Amino acid sequence: MEHHRFFQESLLAWYRPEDRPLPWKGIQNPYHIWLSEIILQQTRVEQGMSYYLRFVETYPNIQDLAAAPDDEVMKLWEGLGYYSRARNLLAAARYVARDLDGVFPTTYDGIRLLKGVGPYTAAAIASFAYNLPHAVVDGNVFRVLARFFGISTPQDSTEGKKQFSQLAEALLDATQAGRYNQAIMDFGATLCLPRNPLCKKCPLQIHCVALKEQRIGELPVKSKKIVKTERFFHYLVFNFEGQVLIQKREAKDIWLELYQFPLLENESLEQSWALLQTQLLENNGLILTPHTLRSGSKVFQQLLTHQVVNARFWEIDLQALPAAVPANWVWIKRETLNKYAFPKVIDRYLGDRVLLLL
Repeated sequence: MEHHRFFQESLLAWYRPEDRPLPWKGIQNPYHIWLSEIILQQTRVEQGMSYYLRFVETYPNIQDLAAAPDDEVMKLWEGLGYYSRARNLLAAARYVARDLDGVFPTTYDGIRLLKGVGPYTAAAIASFAYNLPHAVVDGNVFRVLARFFGISTPQDSTEGKKQFSQLAEALLDATQAGRYNQAIMDFGATLCLPRNPLCKKCPLQIHCVALKEQRIGELPVKSKKIVKTERFFHYLVFNFEGQVLIQKREAKDIWLELYQFPLLENESLEQSWALLQTQLLENNGLILTPHTLRSGSKVFQQLLTHQVVNARFWEIDLQALPAAVPANWVWIKRETLNKYAFPKVIDRYLGDRVLLLL
């Protein structure tokens, strides 16, 4: 217990909010805190900052967000990835607006009922907005606790999650939960770094087990290795008199509710245009009118947590409209493409081809 007290007191003595100023720190607005936490769930602070500021400016309160059109929110989220967060954000905002009369929940259990909010996010919001005594356990916290206490239990195991959670709660200063939680998160983000931690500046170094035993590079331990699936996408860019065909992704898969060009998925990218036309007929019932194939693009790639998406884009200039296209394919003016939220792999292609597509 002596090391517990040393850890807690040293951490709080070290912490100075002004050393790492962020727009969501030191505020009590639960809506803004919730927004920041959802954005930062799988996003670095440096990248998430501009998105947070845009969301707060566009939707100053939770009722404004709840009333926003889905496509508008998805477009504002574009580039952040993990789009289920944006869908959950909207669902939670509408739940608060509809069922809670626009009043953000004020208890940990109430916050946990919001879609997309797990134990860590609920603890962060509860402690930062209301100073409720709930310890946060994120990647920074896993790393700091594993190193200081020399814990070899894998952080992603059931046993590890329980062990770290119980330890984090035991170390929490319940009288200033928000300050303590922010302190340990900032400590992991600025001193106890994943690589090359600043041990010589560390106020905890005299009792740090990992430093004493030279195990800093080994801790924390993760047991699971992510296996990535490779996928091969052929996107068809149909051009006709200043218009282009797009569709919204509706299947339960990656990029749900984002837009894309009509897609043919294959086992490789080495497919001939003749074979793709046959696939179009078989899969979509589409018989192409006379057309000119402009090009098959270079390969574009997007790395996801569990998948690698390899994409090739085929630009096809149609000389007449097809008799019919699938119901969920929509003709839009090419200059309005920037109003739709696309996966990053398509954005990168459009960035390369902007002069040819406009």
